[in-house]
Amino acid sequence: MDKRKELIVSAIENGTVIDHIPADKVFEVIRILNLDKSDKPVYFGTNLESKKYGRKGIIKISDMYFAPEDINKIALVAPTATLIEIKEFEVIKKHTVEIPNNIEKIVKCFNPNCVTNKEKVPTKFDVINDVKEGLKLRCHYCEKNTTADNMEFV
Repeated sequence: MDKRKELIVSAIENGTVIDHIPADKVFEVIRILNLDKSDKPVYFGTNLESKKYGRKGIIKISDMYFAPEDINKIALVAPTATLIEIKEFEVIKKHTVEIPNNIEKIVKCFNPNCVTNKEKVPTKFDVINDVKEGLKLRCHYCEKNTTADNMEFV
């Protein structure tokens, strides 16, 4: 008797699938998108086999689509992620997230003396994707760099 070697996960009728998330970033993506507080069905898997990445994660969210700010958050945390929008069980849009050149209002400046932390000024950053040092955000106001390790989403 042949044993089933695949895990079958139900398709969603309408919503978004976030695929190819680095396995160690799945819970962070859930947190930054506030999916842990969602009243919509959310399915996720982590440490799944991937021919392309070795190990990956996936999140399926029923009846939810993401605004550009949320897609930018995903790109900063999981730059290999693919977004798949589903309507009536059909893929209507599929694309890999892209790290933006600039971001506004979604990440807090780590510098406590920055004007964005002292006053109610929205944050602005230039995104620096350095091959050696990794992803950094340079604050438009104080010019301090926030690294991926100390990135705090608003």
